Amino acid sequence: MEYSGDYDGEVGVSSVHACFNILNSLSGVGILAIPYALASGGWISILFFILIGVTTWYTGLLLQRCLKLDPMIRSYPEIAEKAFGKKGGFLVSFFIYIELFLVATAILILEADNMYHMFPNAAIRFHECLILDKKHLFIVIASLIVIPTMWLEKQDFLSYISAGGILVSCILVASIFWIGAIENVGFKNKGVLVNWQGVPTAVSLYLVCYTAHPVFPTIYNSMKNKSHFPKILFISFALSSIIYGLMAIFGYLMYGEEVQSQITLNLPTHKVSAMIAISTTILSPLTKYALILSPIMEAIKTRLIQANYKSKSIRKLIGTGLVLGTILVALVVPLFGYVMSLIGALMTSCTSIVFPCVIYLKISKRYRRCLEFESVVLVVIIVMGLVLMVTGTYSTIVGIIDHL
Repeated sequence: MEYSGDYDGEVGVSSVHACFNILNSLSGVGILAIPYALASGGWISILFFILIGVTTWYTGLLLQRCLKLDPMIRSYPEIAEKAFGKKGGFLVSFFIYIELFLVATAILILEADNMYHMFPNAAIRFHECLILDKKHLFIVIASLIVIPTMWLEKQDFLSYISAGGILVSCILVASIFWIGAIENVGFKNKGVLVNWQGVPTAVSLYLVCYTAHPVFPTIYNSMKNKSHFPKILFISFALSSIIYGLMAIFGYLMYGEEVQSQITLNLPTHKVSAMIAISTTILSPLTKYALILSPIMEAIKTRLIQANYKSKSIRKLIGTGLVLGTILVALVVPLFGYVMSLIGALMTSCTSIVFPCVIYLKISKRYRRCLEFESVVLVVIIVMGLVLMVTGTYSTIVGIIDHL
C-alpha cells in the first residue's frame, strides 16, 4: 500500500530484492483491519479473501504482460495511456492519487485511535465553546508530527525506515499471537460461519490487502532478470496472504465479534507485548505518510513549475495543503474501518482488478495475444470487480452515514 518512489532509480536489482520490494508494498495498515474484516463476514468470507488474492495476483501478471509487449512503458499510467490514450492515463492516475490521499487520511485516523488507546483521558479546552476532544486532539497531534516530513526536499531516509513494512507486519502478528497464547487472552471465540450483511465490508477490507499494483511496473523495470517476475510475484502474494491470514484468524479467535476495526484497540495497554504492538503501529505509519503522498505532491509541483512558480517556494505550500486536506477528511469521517473499506471498494477494485483486465484486453487485441477463453475469463473478472465496487461502496457509504 505504498506507492512512493522508493524503487525509482534502482536498476538491475536481484530477484530477492524485487521480492522484498513487492512484499513491502503489500504490507500496509490493512493488516490491522483484517481481523475486523473476518469478524464482519464470518469464516466463509475467508473464501473471498483467497479469491481476491488469486485474482489480484493474476491481474499483476497482466500488467507484466503489457510491459513485455512494449518495453518503453515504465509505469501503470503509461500502460493505460498505451491502451486508451491520454484520457486513460489520466483516469488511472486520478484513481491512484485519490487512493493515496485516502490511505494518508486513514493513517491520521489510525494514529489518533492508537494514541487515545494509550492516553484515554486526554482532552484540551481552548474555550467553553471550543473543546478539542480525544479523537480530534490526536488527529491534530499526528498531523503536526508529519508536516515537517512533507517539507523535506529529499525523503531518502524515510524510504529506508519505511522499507521495513514486512518486518512490522511480522512483529504485529507475533505480538498478537503472544498475547493470545501466553498472556491468557486465549483463542476461545468460535465466531460465526457467515454474516451475509457484513460480507461487503469484509470483501472491501480484503481488497485493501492487495492494493500494490501501481508499483509493479516500476519493480519489474528495476529487475536484472525480468523473467523471474511471475515467480517472485507468486511468492510475494503467497507470503503476504499467509501473514494476513494468520493475523485475521488469531484476532478473530481472540476477540470474536468484539474485535475492533484495528486489532490493536483490543489489546490491554498494561502488557509489554501489547505496548510493543501499539507502539509499532503508531511509529511505522508516520514514516510512510510523506512517502505515500509524494506522487501527488510531485504531480502538483510539476504543474506549478510549468506555470512558472518557483519550485523551492511551493513544496512547503503543497505539502501543508495536502496535510490540511487529510486532516479535514479525518476530522469529518474519523472512522478507520469505513475509510479503509471505501479505499478497497471504490479504488482498489478498480486499480487492482478492473483496470488491469480492461487494459490488457485492449492492448492484447492490438497485438493479437489474447486467447478467446482468456478473454471470457477477463470479462468475468471485470464484472466481479464492478460488483464488488458497487456493493462495497454502497455498504460503506450507508455505514458512514449511520455513524456520523
